[in-house]
This record gives sequence, C-alpha cells and structure tokens, in this order.
Amino acid sequence: MGAVTTTAGIGHNNGPTMEPGHSWRKHVWTKARADLLPTLPIEVVRLRVKRAAELGLPYKTYASVRASTGHDVIGLLFSTNALDLLRANDRLEAEKAAKIAAIRNCDRVSLYYPGIAPDSLIPPCDAAAPAPAPWLSWSETRQQLVSALRSRGRPCGGYLIIGETGAEREWAAAGKTAGFLTGERFFNGAA
Repeated sequence: MGAVTTTAGIGHNNGPTMEPGHSWRKHVWTKARADLLPTLPIEVVRLRVKRAAELGLPYKTYASVRASTGHDVIGLLFSTNALDLLRANDRLEAEKAAKIAAIRNCDRVSLYYPGIAPDSLIPPCDAAAPAPAPWLSWSETRQQLVSALRSRGRPCGGYLIIGETGAEREWAAAGKTAGFLTGERFFNGAA
C-alpha cells in the first residue's frame, strides 16, 4: 500500500505541524541555532560597551552595526538636517554640540547643504564637506561621499551616517557605509 497524502482543506493556514515530536524538534532547532552564535569573552564585551560609550551610542546599536559590518565604527557622518541646520542663520543647539564634542576616538564629519556655512560646523565636527545634491545619480552620490571621506584618509565602510531624510538614508547604501541612524534617535538617546 502506498503513502497516503492529504491536501489541506478550506480554512487550513499551513501552520506548524501537530505531529508527535513537534516540541522536541523545535527545542533541538532552537538549541542548534543558539550554538551557532558566538559567545564573546566578558573582556571583549566590556571593551565594546566602552567603545559604544565613546561613540555616544547605546551598546545594542553599536553591537548591531558591528555585527552587520564586521568592523568597528571609525567615524560619524552628520547631515545638517540631523543637526537641525536648515537655513543659513541657524545655529547648532548647545546640547547637540556638546554630544558631538563628547565623542571620543572617532572622526566627526558633517555634510552641509548650500547656504550653511561650513565654519559653523567646526568644532564640534572635525571636518565639513558639501552634501550630495538630491538630483545626483547613485554613482555621483557615491563618488561625492567617497571623495569627502577619502580626504579624511579613512574607508567609507567605517562611517555611520546620522541623517533625517530618505535621500540621506540612501547615502548609506550608495557610499557603502556602516549604516544609517536618524538624528532624532542619535541625539535623544533612543538609538
């Protein structure tokens, strides 16, 4: 006699199997998956917690960037939108300037839009460069980001972009940077 196959009837949502042994298979799968994840020595975790604090990032955010890129964050790239500098006469808020100034062992670069004076960004940033215009192609945006960071002598992949707009979010992919974080999340500590 051959194997009997059944077709799911009306109302069947193809959910988990209810065959005997389901909970055991789930337990074994969960354990195997956990065994694949690395367990870091406590000294390494302490160093990474310290590094996250130097960058002004919560550990969870820092750890997720580090895990996704495999590299440390060597720089933060701030858009003037993230700094709330939208017009020529806007000034950087004291709290934001203090948070940027408190960042240690990290390159701090601002990308400014037309009308914003680059001198108003240094300090607290270490450098300022023109932001890619929204009408540039993907490759032109990439070239402008690479050019701005090449002058700093560091690879794009180590920079985390702090921005606000969708175009600025796309800079992360175009420049092959470490990632993107909104200015609101970075400055309000909800990163």
